[in-house]
Order: sequence, then structure tokens, then C-alpha cells
Amino acid sequence: MKVLAMVLAGGQGSRLHPLTAERSKPAVPFGGRYRIADFVLSNMVNSEIRGIYMMVQYKSQSLIEHVAKAWGNSNAYTGQFVTVVPPQMREGPEWFQGTSDAVFQNINLIERHSPDLVAVFGADHIYRMDVRQMIDFHRRNSAHVSVAAIPVPLAEASSFGIIDADKRQRIRGFLEKPANPPAMLSDPTRAYGSMGNYLFNTEVLLKALREANDNGEHDFGHHILPRLIKTHQVLAYNFADNHVPGVADYEEQSYWRDVGNIDAYYAAHYDVLGAKPRFNLFNPKWFINSSAYQGPSPMITGEISNSTIAAGSRVSGARIKNSMLRREVIVEEDVEIEDSLIMDYTVIRRGSRLKRVIVDRYNVIEENSRIGFDAAADRARYTVSDGGIVVLAKGEDIAGVTRYQI
Repeated sequence: MKVLAMVLAGGQGSRLHPLTAERSKPAVPFGGRYRIADFVLSNMVNSEIRGIYMMVQYKSQSLIEHVAKAWGNSNAYTGQFVTVVPPQMREGPEWFQGTSDAVFQNINLIERHSPDLVAVFGADHIYRMDVRQMIDFHRRNSAHVSVAAIPVPLAEASSFGIIDADKRQRIRGFLEKPANPPAMLSDPTRAYGSMGNYLFNTEVLLKALREANDNGEHDFGHHILPRLIKTHQVLAYNFADNHVPGVADYEEQSYWRDVGNIDAYYAAHYDVLGAKPRFNLFNPKWFINSSAYQGPSPMITGEISNSTIAAGSRVSGARIKNSMLRREVIVEEDVEIEDSLIMDYTVIRRGSRLKRVIVDRYNVIEENSRIGFDAAADRARYTVSDGGIVVLAKGEDIAGVTRYQI
């Protein structure tokens, strides 16, 4: 089967502000060295889906540059590519008006490749998925469209877009954050949450895109899929049945997180920490790719516990606990960092104390600063999430502040 991937990476991510003040949601850093978009791209490549178009829109420059650095080698092989596609305005002067409109505006790319199937996936989530297993399900059940669905506890299901499916997995309806979500027939304690990942037979997709455009409709979840369930075989693919090689027994086997707000984004980082994390980022059988940074190994003196420190960083006599430092972070003497995420090229001067803080790139924390200890003072200067996480917006890239350059 020839499969073409259309990855939707134009999300504004307003609930992740201020991390999205200067970048799109898929470009937001995650963990020690990744961007959120790296996860869907890695899933595609590991699943041997090598023709990938990534559609971008909102504040896309940092994502475009990242994809060029991290994924540019994919274009060196015949039939393999990861290509960023900004709005081409082929159908008029409008930007992408929604998820299906983004694909419709690039319908010529699908027609050029003539695939058997088109995978339309989002770029906003942290997860591992063998897409080939979903393709096998799609073909085995003669589906026209398959929608990836994750079982979620019924008590939490009102926070999701919910899929109502019959015993044969045929979708009967879509409900957006329903007060009384329907339970899965196979598990009355759970409901099917839509993951926003779809497989289409190509001819079905092309016809549906044109009909939606004629009707002034722009969204898969609100327009195209509710119409198709009345006329086509639209099935729910149970993500719990997806088994990625190399996942350890101690991990959450069907790990998927929508890191759509600051608290969810912060919490997901603690799923990858520890000796037995819920989601182990190191899996040689399912590699997560990112930029090939060439900086030196970190230099560390101090007390470090349950933390990760990325390449190029320098820690001098500090105490760091339950935290993540990305590349080229400088931490001076007598600094204490706890339960915090420190992004690239940050300098933390001596004597400072940080607790439950996210520091975006290029910040300089002055000597003896206290952040995360006085809620009123923090709110006066920074963004503070509903869960009490203090977020420092991206600083200015000043020459000479950082030790190394890419």
C-alpha cells in the first residue's frame, strides 16, 4: 500500500501561552532535546511512511528551521521526504481555514503522488504509534475511513471529543466534550476519545474535500467525518491495540498526551523522568528523532537527583532535583532548582532558587532570584498557570550570553 502523510502542524496553541508567543504549538520544545512535532514525524518514519507533507501556518519559522535541521536528510533518498508546506493560497487569498481546508488547499500534492491511503495526523501530541498496525486494521475491515481512538476513563471523558461506536467499531456519532459520554461497548468504565488521527482511502478523501469546500466547510471533526459516517464505513481504531516494539513492561503501554495547556505540558515531562518512566524516551526499536546537535557533553558539579541535563550545559556547584535542563544552560554556584523545566540557552546566576518553574529560551535569571515561592509576586511579573506553574516567556537572544552556538 502506498501511503502519503499529511501532518497538520499549524496550531496556534493559545492555551500554551507564553510558550507559543513566538512559535506554533508543534514547535514548542519537549523533554531534553525534542519539539512536539518530532513525535508524529518519528511515528511516520518508524512506520515506514516516508512521504510526509507538514502543513504549517501560525508563527511557523522556528518549526520550518527545526524540520530542515532535524529531518532534512529524509529528502536525500528517493521516495522519502519531509516537506514543510505553508499556505499556498492556490484557491484564493485565504489562509488555512481549518483542518480539512489545509488539506484541500494542497489537494494537488495528493493527486501528484496517487497514494492508496492518506494519513491525516495532527502534530500536537506526545505518543508512540505504529501506524502500520492501524493500516492493517483499516484494510482488514474494508474501511473507507479509520479514526484513531484512545480509551479514556468515563469520569474524564467530558474533556475529550468522544466517539460513539457500535460493537463492530463502526462510528455512529461524534460528541464534543459531552456531559454524559457514551461508554465503550467492550468496557463500560471507559469511552473512546478521538486522537485527531485519520486514515482515508484516497478517492473517499478527495471527494469529501471537494464537497466540503463547495459547502463552505473547513473541518474534519465537525464537518467531513459526521457526514461520511452516514454513507461510508467509518471505523474507530482502538489505540490500546497498538503495540510498539521495545516498550518496557513498566511503561504506560498506550501512552498519549494532549499537551494543550501549561499544566498538561508540565505534567507530561514528569512522565519521562525517573528510572522507570511512564514513557521512556529512549527506545532503540522506536527511535524519536530530533536535531543533530553537535555541542559538547555537559559539565556538572553539584547535587543532581532525578533530573536530565542536555548537551552543552554547565552546572557549577548547584542542587538540581526533579528537573530538566535543555542544551547550553548555564547554572552558577549555590543555585537550587526543583521541579522545573529550563529551556535552551538560559543562564541562572548564583544564589537563585527556582521551584515549579518553566523557563523559556534565552532567559537570564539574575543573582539571588526567587521564583515559585511567592504567588502574588510571580503573577505580577510572569504567567502563572491554573495549577500554579510559573512560566517565563522567551528572552532575547543576546550575543555572548550563551557558551556555545549551533
